[in-house]
Amino acid sequence: MFENIIQLIVLFFVIFDPFASFMVFFTATKKMKFKQRFNTAMLAVLIAGVLSLMFLLFGEGVLMLFNTSIDNFRIAGGIILGILGIKMTLGHSLVNIEQNNGNYGKALASVIGTPLLTGPAAISAIIISSSEYGIIQTGFSISVVLIFTLLLLCGSGVVSRYIGKTTSQVISTILGLVTLAWAVDFIRIGLGF
Repeated sequence: MFENIIQLIVLFFVIFDPFASFMVFFTATKKMKFKQRFNTAMLAVLIAGVLSLMFLLFGEGVLMLFNTSIDNFRIAGGIILGILGIKMTLGHSLVNIEQNNGNYGKALASVIGTPLLTGPAAISAIIISSSEYGIIQTGFSISVVLIFTLLLLCGSGVVSRYIGKTTSQVISTILGLVTLAWAVDFIRIGLGF
């Protein structure tokens, strides 16, 4: 049982990829105050947690309820990530934080919650793992990864203090290209290429 849990934690750590979410979160929240950043991180992980729980308990029935498939979900997620990647690469502000106060944080949390954390690969892995290893082991493993992700996102403010504006812009451009590449990959796989 302990071996299964370790394997599942590693599996979900790779699939959820907290470091990828951290990079997007770091770039998008560098102008936020600590409380805004903390609330956005909490909401992003909460969204990922609720989605994971839904698929853990109800599996493919959730997709059928919304009359969609993993591939449709993958394409939609790819489009959202594509828009995000283009804005990051061109150095555009994702949203004017001052004008959108709480809404910006909520929109960013949604993108990080899904498709970054709980994207199509995570949903598929949750459905398969819960049938093979059971709901308890799978749920525990997902919880460990999401708690780690929350701690990582909450620590982004510390990182931002030590990185200058130019370095931050270079990181944002590179991460924008990586995010855009993920988007292309999501759409390509969703279309069956």
